[in-house]
Amino acid sequence: MKLRAMKMRNLPPYVWCAAFTSIGGFVFGFDTGSIGPVTLMPAFKSTFGTLTPTIQGLLVSSILLPAALSSLLAGPLSDRFSRTHTISAGATLFSLGALICALSGLRTPSLAPLFVGRCIAGLGEGLFLSPITVYTLEISPRAARGRVAGLCQLFISTGIMVGYFTCYGTLQHKPALSWRTPFVVQIATSTLLAAGAPWLPHSPRWLLLVGRRPAAAAALTTLGVPNAEAAEVLAHSKAPTSGGTLRASWAPALRSRTALAVYMMATQQLAGIDGVLYYAPMLFSQAGLSSSSAAFLASGVTGIVNVVFTALAQAFMDRFRRRPVLLYGGVAMAAAMTTIGALYSHPATAEHPAAFRSVVALIFVYFIAFIVSWGIVVRIHVSEAQPVHTRASVAAQAQSANWVVNWVVAFTTPMFLERSKGGPYLLWAASIWVAVGVWWLVLPETRGVELGEGAGSGGRLWGSWRARERGEIEGRVGGEEGAMVEGGVGEKTQPRPAV
Repeated sequence: MKLRAMKMRNLPPYVWCAAFTSIGGFVFGFDTGSIGPVTLMPAFKSTFGTLTPTIQGLLVSSILLPAALSSLLAGPLSDRFSRTHTISAGATLFSLGALICALSGLRTPSLAPLFVGRCIAGLGEGLFLSPITVYTLEISPRAARGRVAGLCQLFISTGIMVGYFTCYGTLQHKPALSWRTPFVVQIATSTLLAAGAPWLPHSPRWLLLVGRRPAAAAALTTLGVPNAEAAEVLAHSKAPTSGGTLRASWAPALRSRTALAVYMMATQQLAGIDGVLYYAPMLFSQAGLSSSSAAFLASGVTGIVNVVFTALAQAFMDRFRRRPVLLYGGVAMAAAMTTIGALYSHPATAEHPAAFRSVVALIFVYFIAFIVSWGIVVRIHVSEAQPVHTRASVAAQAQSANWVVNWVVAFTTPMFLERSKGGPYLLWAASIWVAVGVWWLVLPETRGVELGEGAGSGGRLWGSWRARERGEIEGRVGGEEGAMVEGGVGEKTQPRPAV
């Protein structure tokens, strides 16, 4: 215990700053894990009545579309006012929305305040989530960037699990306040983030972006970035700009990079992960488990599995290149989903209990493969692959696309499952297979590449990734920036020392 405490005290400041901003990931995950159980609590039903499936689906997903809209503003705002201040503003909005939700139904049993509160919370969520990833990437040294940026996904997974157990605990001990308590937790955590974020050091790369070079040098020292890399960050800085607008991110030289980022985040949801998370009890029930077993597996085991494998993936993030992790993870996910769809499509499946047990096992194979690959790496890759002046804008657009597709999946999955048990699995499998093919052709490697203006610059998107990799691996991960993202063959720069 003493050794562990000493190691915790010796963590560099950039880890603590990343961990604090990742509270926003916990808030996001906690809402995901708690809102479904909240709508099923007896105290909630006694206040508002039993919701129809349509109203329940709208209430659960009502946070997503406002988040998608406000996320489009998160990039320009974080470029103008800083990453930390944008995170704080979003957390403030989220706290206000959670407060309205917690006070709903005190006078009249109307759902209107609950919808309003969740929409306001969604606006805040859209503002703070993508700047958190950008901030944690920009303050981290190359050698630790994946692990540090992965903290946000670890906090999201932890929030999902804690959200479930909070609902279970309040239901057992304080039934009168059971459905309001999760919103109180959201108020407390988002207020902490809102109050603390402005006191964190600014991103050094944002300071360079706006022309504050002395402040950037001071921030690098405060964050504990090694001197050699701090000097490299300062050396690679260019003239200050006003930041990247939506139009700038779709300029001819950048549009293929932006399109790939948006596609990656949209496909992350088209893989069906939230269909599994939101409707796991239904999926397990269809696989032949009793309702009590299904609820336990869906809410308890999946939450614990999520945290454990996210922590493992986060710990080893910088030991493996991004590209193989995404491709091999996608193959495992697609194979599991294809097999489940095939099992449900076979008429003899209903007569063999072993087939249903196989379905349950394959759902967990898919879930674990997603956690250790797409769940944590996609968000990191999207931000790593962008030049500094459009990074925040592209990350925000990609997150917006993610939420729009998330809403579509969350809203349509129950209806799809009602018509066809195997149909959703086959649709999700097809989306994954297509993504694996596209990424095999065009996806660059970003591990260890400097995040400055040159990161990922290049010519055509459609190029030989093998030619890129020859200059990026075997001790030269950070080199050949001109060919890193968009696959331009023959556009070479001098490689930097090995990372």
